[in-house]
Amino acid sequence: MKVRAAEAGDAKALAGIVNHYIRETTVSFTEDEKTILEVALAVKTRDEAGHGFLVAEDEGGLLGYATYGPFRSGSGYRETLEHTVLLHPGAERRGVGRTLMEALEDHAVRGGVHSLIGGISAENEGAIAFHRKIGFTEVGRVAQAGLKFGRRIDLFLMQKLLSPEGRAA
Repeated sequence: MKVRAAEAGDAKALAGIVNHYIRETTVSFTEDEKTILEVALAVKTRDEAGHGFLVAEDEGGLLGYATYGPFRSGSGYRETLEHTVLLHPGAERRGVGRTLMEALEDHAVRGGVHSLIGGISAENEGAIAFHRKIGFTEVGRVAQAGLKFGRRIDLFLMQKLLSPEGRAA
């Protein structure tokens, strides 16, 4: 398995991954599928902003991706960013998520990021457990924040402090 920066040519495979979760699950509260052009633009925008957009691949193709971007607008939030990690269906429990997150955290630290936030569907128990295993802590729960498939779903907010001064606090 190799981790590298996403490229515009990855957009079709990336759209396939994210659109699976949009169509089939409550992992994402988004209901509108992403076009290949939208995904390519997201890769370009994150790259231009100095934010990570990483992919994991093997000889069979893309296994998943991890990225981060603005958590909230306003310059005071510039060192706290929100991340996403999604794996190709079937790539779970093979170390792909952990490998992607380690690389993404390294990228974030080099870029001066103080903390990463994950907004996770309360129905995604696997992602909550995964984030706990890699050092994220629950910092909040927004009741009924999402609406998908006719259900109101809570949103877990999890955070990991990356900078040494944050971890010491």
